[in-house]
Amino acid sequence: MWYLLSGIYLGGTLGANDAANIFGTAVMTRVIKFHTAVLLTTIFVIIGSGLEGAGGMETLGQLADQTLLTAFISSLAAALTVTLMTLLELPVSTSQAVVGAIIGSNLLAGNVDFAPLLPIISAWLLTPVGAMIIGYLLYKAYILFIEERISGMRRFESFVRIGLIVSGIYGAYSLGANNVANVIGVFVEAGMFEPQLGGVIGGMAIGLGVVYSRGVMHTVGKKITGLTPLMALITVLSHSVTLYIFARIGIPVSSSQAIVGAVLGVGLVKGVNMLDWNMTRKILFGWLGTPSVALVVGIILNQIAFWLLF
Repeated sequence: MWYLLSGIYLGGTLGANDAANIFGTAVMTRVIKFHTAVLLTTIFVIIGSGLEGAGGMETLGQLADQTLLTAFISSLAAALTVTLMTLLELPVSTSQAVVGAIIGSNLLAGNVDFAPLLPIISAWLLTPVGAMIIGYLLYKAYILFIEERISGMRRFESFVRIGLIVSGIYGAYSLGANNVANVIGVFVEAGMFEPQLGGVIGGMAIGLGVVYSRGVMHTVGKKITGLTPLMALITVLSHSVTLYIFARIGIPVSSSQAIVGAVLGVGLVKGVNMLDWNMTRKILFGWLGTPSVALVVGIILNQIAFWLLF
């Protein structure tokens, strides 16, 4: 069972970072307390992971046949990459780190199937674009069908408060359904767990990391609450819808890139330029750098394991 330690480590890093996109705004605006956000996120991440996480596991499993050792190396390489990029304050995608790590840890053995990479990379590119479109359409729908039906500031505030909680719950479910494959998919492919049980265990690992997400929640919450409360709500909802769509397709994608796309989408409706070129450059580097670094780390760890064991 010690093989699973790298998966728990990876799940913890994912939970500590990506959970902030879900309830960061609600915590910063004091809609709910941090401990309540942790509880709701953990519960619904586990439910989403167990019920709908298998599709992403199958997709990642097509990249390479896994043994318990290669599964351990892949998860460790991805977790170390996420940790390194986070320390460098660069945007990081756990999904991209995992794909790079799987390829790196199996490359020298000639055990990699590159055919599934095309739909995976396409999904990475479509994530921010899709979130931007969804954010734009949801804001337009609000203006057309809901805005006139909410009269008075008190009713509007209640709408936003309830909306942040509901969209956060949905976001936690979507995060589990989409991203649990990153945490446990290689171990399922190695035969350690059945997909549903693996999903629950992976969801618990993500939930463990959520406990340590307070700082990141505050950072993300401040950035999003630079928008109006309504724009923040639609941003969180658009991000969650995007993750769920790709969960149904069966491809793990980046929660952070979805939230950036959603911010751009709601900004377009208001005619506000939400594009930060400095952040855009960092995101582009993250797209290229994260899987590349994870691939190299995977190769290095694979060689270290070979020297130690053989």
